[in-house]
Amino acid sequence: MGSIPADAVVGVAGAGVMGRGIAQVAAAAGHRVLLYDSRPGAVEEAIDAIAAALRSRVAKGRLPESRRRRILSRLIACHDLSALAPSALVVEAVAEDLEVKRRLLAELESLAAADAVLATNTSSLALGDIAEGLADPSRLAGMHFFNPAPAMALVEVVSGKDTDPAVADKVFATAAAWGKCPVRAAASPGFIVNRVARPFYGEALRLLEDGVADAATIDGILRDGGGFPMGPFALMDLIGNDVNHAVTCSIHQAFGGNPRYRPSPLQKSLVEAGRLGRKSGGGFFDYGQDAANPPPSAAPPGPRPATVVIEGGLGPAHGLAALAEQSDLAVERKEGGGVLLVDGVALKLTDGRSAKDRARAEDLADLVHFDLALDFGATGRMAIAGGRPGAVRAATGFFQALGKEVSVIRDTPGMIVMATVAMLANEAADAVAAGVATAADVDTAMVRGVNYPLGPLHWADRVGAERLVRALDTLAAGAHGGRYQTSPLLRQMAATGGKFF
Repeated sequence: MGSIPADAVVGVAGAGVMGRGIAQVAAAAGHRVLLYDSRPGAVEEAIDAIAAALRSRVAKGRLPESRRRRILSRLIACHDLSALAPSALVVEAVAEDLEVKRRLLAELESLAAADAVLATNTSSLALGDIAEGLADPSRLAGMHFFNPAPAMALVEVVSGKDTDPAVADKVFATAAAWGKCPVRAAASPGFIVNRVARPFYGEALRLLEDGVADAATIDGILRDGGGFPMGPFALMDLIGNDVNHAVTCSIHQAFGGNPRYRPSPLQKSLVEAGRLGRKSGGGFFDYGQDAANPPPSAAPPGPRPATVVIEGGLGPAHGLAALAEQSDLAVERKEGGGVLLVDGVALKLTDGRSAKDRARAEDLADLVHFDLALDFGATGRMAIAGGRPGAVRAATGFFQALGKEVSVIRDTPGMIVMATVAMLANEAADAVAAGVATAADVDTAMVRGVNYPLGPLHWADRVGAERLVRALDTLAAGAHGGRYQTSPLLRQMAATGGKFF
């Protein structure tokens, strides 16, 4: 089944930030858009906001003036819900309140034509619960846009247990016709993005609570080393700690209190103190006019290495070996089990264990762990942990000689990037195993929806599921309850050497 016709009318119920964004997208795609909100003046405010956004694009040379006028001409302000009756597709975009959505969609069903498609932009509520008030729940699908809707490519097309596959197909095709990147998801708590992204925040909060590093350093390591566009603490401040905490609580409750989604008491305390992030002037960081937030920690200069020996392959860190060989350091290659020896100090990519436990197991006098990086050659920051002070200085000097800043963190299983990637891949694998989405759609959603540098399952293939499972098992052996229970699918991949792609 194709998309709704190009000349079909689209209705949008709710003229808040999401509703007006969806209305703009539909109008830009050529549809006449009927925009409704129950609050007096809300629709006019929304159209004015769209006009201002379009004027800005014209001023920057990104949109012809003639196209701006055409888009605005297609937006029709409606002050009675019945005015949406001619719509071939109605998208509900009101507050995340189950009863409000249920009543609204039931009323829209009674007004719209029998073949009109009903869609909800819910980000967290169960589709089946929303559909309970409908005479024909097969007409309802999720059409979850991301904020800001005109700029964000991803749309999660969600099918509930009663959704007609033809309806989901039409919503999918329509989103694609509107220039979006649709993915399919089953009606499971958080769908794809809000579920799979939870560890990005949860692991950072756990690391901060455990004193592994401060917020600025954790952000810097995940941003500079992991390649994420923003660190988790800056991102939580941008989203709003109240919003982020509420989503975590909702998913935690929806999954029956699964400890994997346990809300952070630290974030809760920030919310209770009114430190909501950018919108309140402060959260994990300060946003006042004269705010001066600390940079990521940086180790003082270390000694330039006299000898560098690379024994065997370095696995996912092979780019580091190539960079060392391209430098002006004297580098010697030998056969071996995969280790960098810097003035006799062993440097190894974390395998999930703490450096102390690994050194004992492998009978190494001096071992310094370095964290996972998206691109070892290009990253400007390396995180290291473990080892005696002299060993840490030797490792620091080596990485600094390669032009990298060094952040020394507390020795901890999985470090920061590796633990975060392991948890993201674990959550993604669990979603695939539960039939929420395909591996391809999960990775597409995380790249196109939240700008991850690599899909979690592609990252699992690159790093190796065995290394990630070791990290999870080591973390599970600590004092974190069932938080690190490994997905059977990820464990199967580790046992068989399988890949997701």
